[in-house]
Amino acid sequence: QLQASGGGLVQAGGSLRLSCAASGDTFHAYTMGWFRQAPGKEREFVAAFNRINSITNYGDSVKGRFTISRDNAKNTVYLQMSSLSPEDTAVYYCVVDRVRRMYVARMSSSYEFWGQGTQVTVSS
Repeated sequence: QLQASGGGLVQAGGSLRLSCAASGDTFHAYTMGWFRQAPGKEREFVAAFNRINSITNYGDSVKGRFTISRDNAKNTVYLQMSSLSPEDTAVYYCVVDRVRRMYVARMSSSYEFWGQGTQVTVSS
């Protein structure tokens, strides 16, 4: 349903791009985005893109460093991550919200579909 790719190991200050392609039941999602979870920490909202009005929303810790974009024709969302730090190390989950909203939800409970997660590790 959600196929994420692009995770890996990168040095601090580097960049990575994550991709997530939706298919099946998730294909016509209104909002696609990302959450992350580091060991021993709460799940955290990263960013999401609402195709209804092309609005985006970012978690406070990634604003100005991460950029989310979306190819509606391919139903794929991208997360360009720059100026990475060890604090960005986490498993990143692609998520889908199929509810028609005029905003981007930040609560994990709003997203009914979750991908399998891709590991991002930033070394110092």
